Amino acid sequence: ELAVLWMAGSAQAAPVTHTVTIERMAFTPAEVVVHPGDRVVWVNRDPFPHTATAAGRFDSGPVAPGKSWTWRAGAAGDYDYVCTLHTTMKGRVSVR
Repeated sequence: ELAVLWMAGSAQAAPVTHTVTIERMAFTPAEVVVHPGDRVVWVNRDPFPHTATAAGRFDSGPVAPGKSWTWRAGAAGDYDYVCTLHTTMKGRVSVR
């Protein structure tokens, strides 16, 4: 029983999936805070394609209407991203 308690106390938190909705020409939420190993899923609810692109970090390529794209967080840092098709659309992923 003590071994089970010790193992449970030392286990790291399981990765979490965070969802960013792309709708009405915006990323919602505009900023997500995640941990290394977590996943961020961008879901496009607009009637046209969008990207989630952080130069040198990640690039979804065009995400078609009704589709999604997933990225797994790695190194800690703040990653500002943009839709390269609509550059007024901006967001941030902060990995802590």
